[in-house]
Amino acid sequence: MRVNIAGVELQSPVIAASGTFGYGVEFEEIVSLEKIGAFVTKGLSLEPMAGNPSPRIIETAAGMMNAIGLQNMGVRAFVEEKLPKALAIRGAVVFANVFGFTVEECVEVIRVLNDAPGIAMYELNASCPNTSHGGMVFGTDPSLLYELVSFCKGVSRRPLMVKLSPNVTNIGYMARVAEDAGADAVSLVNTFLALSIDIETGKPRIANVTAGLSGPAIKPIAVRMVHETSKSVRIPVVGMGGIVRAEDAVEFMMAGATAVQVGTASYADPRAVENIANGLKKWCASHGLGEVRSLTGSALM
Repeated sequence: MRVNIAGVELQSPVIAASGTFGYGVEFEEIVSLEKIGAFVTKGLSLEPMAGNPSPRIIETAAGMMNAIGLQNMGVRAFVEEKLPKALAIRGAVVFANVFGFTVEECVEVIRVLNDAPGIAMYELNASCPNTSHGGMVFGTDPSLLYELVSFCKGVSRRPLMVKLSPNVTNIGYMARVAEDAGADAVSLVNTFLALSIDIETGKPRIANVTAGLSGPAIKPIAVRMVHETSKSVRIPVVGMGGIVRAEDAVEFMMAGATAVQVGTASYADPRAVENIANGLKKWCASHGLGEVRSLTGSALM
């Protein structure tokens, strides 16, 4: 079940996605962390953030929409309060999700994390708006993405995985931009920009108006984007988007993913990540696969 992402060896290719697994410690008594590959922390910003007003999360026909607003305790509080507790959990492998609204903010978050022990990798969220450039999202503009990744990679003491925005016309090209800027891996997809309206009130059901759509509804699009990306870059690809069972993870890996992340499923079943990891192991055994990594790209034409 072992896979390698940019030099980081994981005991399973199934990872708990950012924003759905807290800071890891919240799941200590629910999930056996030694049975999953790693968990990605909530997005960490330079200063604490309260997030968006409610309502900010709703169920959809095949998933959910959220506009949490990147609520988090701030990177320094995480390093002091949460990280030591997470690292004390048996089997914990910590990926730190990093974001900011300027390149400088992202760089400073990484500088703080560089001095903290035990973190295996950084995941850089490229789906944030750059306030220095009129709110243009880093991950939808090639020049902004290159600048963000190159500066962050320049200060990173750990492997840097870039979480790409799916709200683009050519995801393979954006992945190459990240690779050329120094990314050690890419992860995709993040949520799709969406809108839901209450037809009785005539108002958006989310206070922020728009929100990110996730869950099983987006899986076929996510698999397609992972496939396109894996053909466009040489670095590892980590796939996500609507994974709720082991067979979904198999599909992403066949499309080119080295590993997968499980997010929305944890809202319906807090043990989903572990269950999917166990299910993937059983699926491989039942299909005579000695190494799970042999699935990666096996369906590519």
